[in-house]
Amino acid sequence: MPETSRRGLLSLTAAASAGALLSACTSNEPKNAAPAAGGAPAADDKPGTPVTIGFAGPQADHGWLNAINVNAKKRAEKYSEVTLEITEGSNDTATQIGQIQTLINKKVDVLVILPADGKALTQVGLQAMKAGIPVINLDRVFASPQAYRCWIGGDNYGMGLNAGRWIGERLKDKPDAKVVELAGMDNLELTRQRTQGFDDALKNYPNIRKVARQAAEFTVESGQARMAQLLQAQQRFDALWNHDDDQGVGALRAIQQAGRDDFVMVGGAGARSAMDAIKADKGVLKATVLYPPTMAASAIDLARALGQKKGIGGMSELEIPASITLYSAVVTKENVDEYLPTGFS
Repeated sequence: MPETSRRGLLSLTAAASAGALLSACTSNEPKNAAPAAGGAPAADDKPGTPVTIGFAGPQADHGWLNAINVNAKKRAEKYSEVTLEITEGSNDTATQIGQIQTLINKKVDVLVILPADGKALTQVGLQAMKAGIPVINLDRVFASPQAYRCWIGGDNYGMGLNAGRWIGERLKDKPDAKVVELAGMDNLELTRQRTQGFDDALKNYPNIRKVARQAAEFTVESGQARMAQLLQAQQRFDALWNHDDDQGVGALRAIQQAGRDDFVMVGGAGARSAMDAIKADKGVLKATVLYPPTMAASAIDLARALGQKKGIGGMSELEIPASITLYSAVVTKENVDEYLPTGFS
C-alpha cells in the first residue's frame, strides 16, 4: 500500500481536473483526446514520436501494488510507439535504486517511479532529472520537488473524509451512533491521513462517536486478528471504516465467525472482491472508497505526452501539470457496475 501521500504541492483534484486525463484509463476502447484549447498540441491515441519509458516500482506483494504493475503494462501496450522498460521491483531501497540507475544508464526517455520509500529514493530521482530524464513520481512522493517533473497519486485524507461522510449520512438520524475503525499501519503517514480525514468528517455529525480503533498491517491475517479484537471489545456499534480491502478480507472472516451483522462496513482501495460483495449485498460490506491503481496507467499517459512534448487533451496548457491528485470515489451498490472494471485482485 502506498507509503506517503501528497503534501504541500499544487494539486489538481477531483474529476474536473483529473477526469480529462483519466477517462481513457478506465475504458477498454480509448477515444482520441480532444485537442488542447488554443491549438496547443495534445496527446491522443494516434501513433507519435517513439518513446521509451522506464518503469520502476516496489515488489508487488500486495493486491494494489500488483494492480499498479498490471495497469502500467496494459496502458503501454495500447501505444505502438511506446517501449516499456519495467524493473522486477523491490522493497529494498538499495536494490530499487540500482534498478533505477540501470534505467538511467539505458538512457530511457522518461522515468515513472513508484518508490518503495519516497524519502530514501529522492537522490536517485534527482540523479535522473540532472541526467535530463524527466521523472513521473507515482504516488509515494519524493522529499524534493526537484526530483520529479510531475507527481500523480491518490488522496489518503480524501479517502477517510469520504468514508466518514458516507457513514455520517447513513447514521445522521440515529441517536448515539457508534463507529469503529480498522486502520492500516500506524507508522505510515498515509494511515494517519486516512484517520484524520475520517475524524474530520465525523465532526459534522454530533450524534456519532468513534468508540474504538485498531491498526492492522494491510494483510488478510492482520485484518482478521484485529477485527476479532474489535468485535470482542465492542458488543454494539453501527459502522466500521476499514482502510484497506485486502485486510478487509480477513476482517470479513472475523465478522462472519462472530456471527455479527448488526452494522455496516466501508472498505478502502477498491479490490474486485470488495466490489463483488457490495454488488451481491448479502453482508455488512456496503461501500468501498477508491485509491485507484489506474493512476499507473495515467502515469504512462503522462510519460508518453512528456516524451512527445505534448500537453493533455481538454486543457489549454502546453505542458502536462506539475501534479494530479486523484479523487477518492465511494463505490456502492448503486454505482458499482461503473467501477467494476477498475477493481483489482
